[in-house]
Amino acid sequence: MPRARIKGIEIIEGRAMPDHIHLCLSIPPKYAVAHVIGLLKGKSASEVMSFGNKSSRMVRGRTFWARGYCVSTVGLDEEKIREYIRNQERKDILEEETGI
Repeated sequence: MPRARIKGIEIIEGRAMPDHIHLCLSIPPKYAVAHVIGLLKGKSASEVMSFGNKSSRMVRGRTFWARGYCVSTVGLDEEKIREYIRNQERKDILEEETGI
């Protein structure tokens, strides 16, 4: 996956699921995690809402993202986290098929 950079923030690994997104980010220490999540949600929501013609776009005041997010530091387990992100879709499909 190519790395994307905004203000020195790197998307190391990422996968979009039907109802959520997994990202492994490298964030410079000068930025708070909440600031970075707000930046990513804001930029991506603006981009998604700009597609289509004016009448088919989302109405002003509606939200694209849910309020919350889950964050964990990676540290020494970065490769395990990246592998989890890469394989999450496959795992979700298998769980749906088997009911486990």
